[in-house]
Amino acid sequence: MDKKCSSQMAVWRLDSDTPGITPGRKEIMMGQKASDTRGITFEDIVVSKENVVGEVGGGFKLGMRTFDKVRPNTASWALGVAQRALDEATRYALERKTFGTEIINHQAVSHMLADMAIGVETSRLMTYRAAAEIDAGRRNTYFASIAKLIASEVASKNATDAIQIFGGNGFNTEYPVEKLFRDAKVFQIYEGTSQIQKTIIAREFVTRIKAGGV
Repeated sequence: MDKKCSSQMAVWRLDSDTPGITPGRKEIMMGQKASDTRGITFEDIVVSKENVVGEVGGGFKLGMRTFDKVRPNTASWALGVAQRALDEATRYALERKTFGTEIINHQAVSHMLADMAIGVETSRLMTYRAAAEIDAGRRNTYFASIAKLIASEVASKNATDAIQIFGGNGFNTEYPVEKLFRDAKVFQIYEGTSQIQKTIIAREFVTRIKAGGV
């Protein structure tokens, strides 16, 4: 971002009925349909000093610090979807039989469940670590991005693998895993895409190495 531009940025708070604010239609989303997502149009709005959060010129830094706080939260949501996908796939694998036995006894299926469990537990630990850094009063950019990245990727993978374990039933709306698949995808997009998280992680990693440690 251009330094001159970022030096003028500010965060401000406005009531939804402020003249000049026009909310758009509710977007029809692929998943997470309970989320009321809309575009907002701002036209000729006057913002008073009382509505500025922090200082003018500090908006970019404030926004980045906010990401450090909300990314562990987003990771926890993704973790919940990943865990649910694992739970549903496990339950189905214990009930569904092929070739005279429950499909959980087939190595191909049990290995998929093992990978799903590994992803869940790894995501959980990183989410806890990112949150613990906040509780300790330390800057958690590095761990927040790792937690958000891994939990988002695991949520999407686990939902995909759950559908695979369900087979044709996984593609059926009468079973829950197709919804998990639709809900999981957006975790790789909002609060910073997975690609952005890798950029941040790389930058923070190099900074830590140069400072003498990880």
